[in-house]
Amino acid sequence: MELEEATISAPLGVKNIYWSSLIAGGVAGLVVDVVLFPIDTIKTRLQSERGFVASGGFRGVYKGLAPTAAGSAPTSALFFCTYETMKSHLRQYAAHDQLPYVHMMSAAVAEVVACLIRVPIEIVKQRRQALLNKGNASALQIVYSALKNEGIRKGLYRGFGTTVMRDVPFSLIQFPLWEYFKLHWTDATGTALTPLSVAICGAISGGIAAGLTTPLDVAKTRIMLAEQAESSRMGGMGRILRNIYRERGIRGVFAGFVPRVTWITLGGAIFFGMYDLTLRFLNANEDR
Repeated sequence: MELEEATISAPLGVKNIYWSSLIAGGVAGLVVDVVLFPIDTIKTRLQSERGFVASGGFRGVYKGLAPTAAGSAPTSALFFCTYETMKSHLRQYAAHDQLPYVHMMSAAVAEVVACLIRVPIEIVKQRRQALLNKGNASALQIVYSALKNEGIRKGLYRGFGTTVMRDVPFSLIQFPLWEYFKLHWTDATGTALTPLSVAICGAISGGIAAGLTTPLDVAKTRIMLAEQAESSRMGGMGRILRNIYRERGIRGVFAGFVPRVTWITLGGAIFFGMYDLTLRFLNANEDR
């Protein structure tokens, strides 16, 4: 999950770990999605095969916000419950210097599980963002149309594999960087690790990961926006990216680079900062 990855920065009781992660992650994820949604819409339209203007340009940049907002909390909850469960089981078998690998493995598994909710939401969101449905179709109408005309696997869960292939590499890049920046923050700056510094670490690591995985995001967007007949001839991620490169060059492969990096950098700052601040608040109340 590109903006919903963090570790517990302070020890909490076993029961409170799950509740605090659910609350902090759900709230932070919802705030990020709502505040930065217009940037994500612009990114989707830049990546669309129809082109930016034909997909809506700067009009209706909040199209698709409702399903995204409704899905933020359960997606975050599923991610963090999986993440914390995996981490608690794996860390007992790992030495201290192996904890980054525990974080990476836990995040990778959590990403796959969270995609069970995220992918259908992405389908609805991006089809509304790109103005692919006639009229002002609601989220439920888009879901019904996808199920009726394309089925579950090729409709509602189209792009599932591509989304996983985008999000897992993102986590494998972001997590080690985020942990490294936090670990060396005090030595490099001479200041204590605060929610603000945690936010900065999250923003930098997220921005780097976002930039490097932009081609995977472009392929995922093309698959999700394609009509049923068109998707059957598109092929896999590699073929899609090769075709994009032949048509538009490197600029096509990295379409939406600036809004994607901007969105995830800002989102990383908001999410990680709020997440860390919430955990500190919950931990302080736990100690009283």
